[in-house]
Amino acid sequence: MNGFKEICIKLRKQDYTLPEIVKITGRPKTSVHFHIRNIPLSRKKLIEIREASDKRMLLFSSNRKGRSERSFIKFDRWDRSMVCLVSHLIFDGEIKQSGCIYNNRSDTLLAKVEAAMKKIYSFEPTRYINNVTGVKRISYFNVVLSVFIREKAHELIKEIGVYPVWAKVEFLRSFFDDEGCMDFRPKENRRQIRGYQKDVSILFVVQKLLSDLEITSRILKPNEIVISGKENLIRFRKTIDFSPGIYMNGNRTNSRWKKSLEKRILLDEAIKSFRN
Repeated sequence: MNGFKEICIKLRKQDYTLPEIVKITGRPKTSVHFHIRNIPLSRKKLIEIREASDKRMLLFSSNRKGRSERSFIKFDRWDRSMVCLVSHLIFDGEIKQSGCIYNNRSDTLLAKVEAAMKKIYSFEPTRYINNVTGVKRISYFNVVLSVFIREKAHELIKEIGVYPVWAKVEFLRSFFDDEGCMDFRPKENRRQIRGYQKDVSILFVVQKLLSDLEITSRILKPNEIVISGKENLIRFRKTIDFSPGIYMNGNRTNSRWKKSLEKRILLDEAIKSFRN
């Protein structure tokens, strides 16, 4: 085992949470999660986390001074912006009782989420950047807004299968922009689109939506979905594709290219590399 992996495993066995290990090691969340994903926290630790969260919420509720009463526009009918907003908050965000949070390195995706939120909520987000990992965060602290978005998130996951094709495509694009990567290793004859999600039930939703678009995929344990084969990659590019300006992070320790490359360009190169 390399030193970083040993440190992650040791800290996890000492009941450190994922954010705590990320802060200690200064490594990206995804890199740490890869080494500790099969090591659960103790029941005692989970109870402590829940109790601490409850205390924070009580404090927040007593100090928010009416902030939850800030107006926002509720929507009943889904459009592209709202599918984009809610799906991104599901995948690379957090919908907490205190507010909605979105984390990403990509300025393109951060701007996309912020533009969608402005259509229903006019207040500016609180901004934060982790100077170690480069991950940026936008946060909207409004209790009532958060409750509404959580309800819409449950609705979207439950009902997306019967929504129009454009909604399915928007949902899938958000998933692969946030959670996906392009695994292109021509020397090893590997050309795959991969997506990761700790909530495996969402992977099954993604798989069904891909099937609706005639794209075959497979789910690999513990938390991964894979698309491979020339025809499937071509269909993915034609119907979904990665958004422009979304890059693979070349600074990760497990980066194969050692430089940041645009996901859609890698997909194009992978398709072109097929011999027939």
